[in-house]
Amino acid sequence: MSLNTVRHDYKIAKADREKLNGHRSFLLWFTGLSGSGKSTLANLVEMELHKKGISTFSLDGDNIRQGINKDLSFVPEDRTENIRRIAEIANLMVDAGVVTLAAFVSPYIKDRENIKQIVGADNFIEIYINTSLDECERRDVKGLYKKARAGEIKNMTGISAPYEAPVNPDIEIVTDHQDIDTSVQTILDFIIQKLK
Repeated sequence: MSLNTVRHDYKIAKADREKLNGHRSFLLWFTGLSGSGKSTLANLVEMELHKKGISTFSLDGDNIRQGINKDLSFVPEDRTENIRRIAEIANLMVDAGVVTLAAFVSPYIKDRENIKQIVGADNFIEIYINTSLDECERRDVKGLYKKARAGEIKNMTGISAPYEAPVNPDIEIVTDHQDIDTSVQTILDFIIQKLK
């Protein structure tokens, strides 16, 4: 925290915004390997919530790295800073009364624990998109695995950098042999009760 700043407390709080919106706000954190389906599932879940009149906003790894985090690389320290910044942004969104969906590889357990600290455990829902490396490589929607195998990409999660799977996620979606509609419904069934 900066030595020359003082936190200002405003009179409208998260609870007031939730009351106005008619639902609770929290963070849905989608984690998994590149190509696992995080962004696709987050997008489809958001569309369903939007149909129900839920105030939402999505944060996506590639989009954030083209803007606020474009100064960061993929070395471990920068990955940690990337996730810390996202957590702070997500915290603001949740405080604004918005159900926030974040789709990030976020390969380190300690970084995901830090997210939970920043937004609060009650506001954090960890969704592990558990897709095998073989399936992610088969999909290779961005061509990243092919480049990583050719040595053109350094620090590629799952190839030359580790992915630490969640130990006890709130939701685990195994996409290898599960259709996308079932995956979306599983997530919705879990979170709908938490909106009240």
